[in-house]
Amino acid sequence: MPNGLPINLIVAVSFGLFVPPRILEGARYGGLNVHPSMLPDFHGPAPLHHTLLFGCQRSGVTVQTLHPEHFDQGTILAQTPYPGFEHGCSTVPELLTLTSSKGAEMLVHCINNRLYLQSAKSPNGPQDDRITATARAAPKITSQDKFIDWNTWTGEVIIRRHLAIGPLWSFVKNARNVRRLIWTTGFTISEEVAIGTDLPVGQLVIFGNENCADEHVAYVRTCDDRVLKVDTIKIEGGVELPPLRAAKKADMIDHGIHCQNDSMTRILLSKDSLDGH
Repeated sequence: MPNGLPINLIVAVSFGLFVPPRILEGARYGGLNVHPSMLPDFHGPAPLHHTLLFGCQRSGVTVQTLHPEHFDQGTILAQTPYPGFEHGCSTVPELLTLTSSKGAEMLVHCINNRLYLQSAKSPNGPQDDRITATARAAPKITSQDKFIDWNTWTGEVIIRRHLAIGPLWSFVKNARNVRRLIWTTGFTISEEVAIGTDLPVGQLVIFGNENCADEHVAYVRTCDDRVLKVDTIKIEGGVELPPLRAAKKADMIDHGIHCQNDSMTRILLSKDSLDGH
């Protein structure tokens, strides 16, 4: 107890740590948590990230009691009505700003109306069966979540994931080295390069040859035949540079590649998996 004073209520928002039962039991009314999703959907430490990764156009907020043993399993006291509000966000900071505002309003409502006193009377809370039926987990984001799978990720998925959890990365390989490539500034859909152009899927290319080419832009084709434009990259051990300059500096230009189209130079070979890497 702070300064020997009794605790009436504990409120946890984006805390990320478990509040021990002894502390909860020491508070007269237990604890409340504001969670930026419509629980039980996207339960876990990264609900905002997974809302965007799944491409959900709607989101919501939940105020629940703090469970003494498990995360996100308290009694739901208030929740955004199904199906949630349209958020129009593409990045976590944008969605955080929106849900924080709505969460603060909901928390004040719960406290002013003393909803925390009703938790024992309504153990199931105001969950909607349609939410419970499709509940998804929202685990912590890892480096592997940012690893591009060129075989299955469409252009839309790549751009969406970069905005949500970027920068993304993959491996680059030539006859001498295998290194990590970080797609620092992300991707834009290119209208400059036709789909019919002989671009290999998942391989970064420029137009021209090594000594006469546009150093400031490169292209990569996705599995759904979209062409993404790339302005800068970072190769493991180097700094962020335009694609051709980064490739030269890292000695990752593959001189042994001969393309059917003489105007296209395959600068980097980007693979979705490399012998267990």
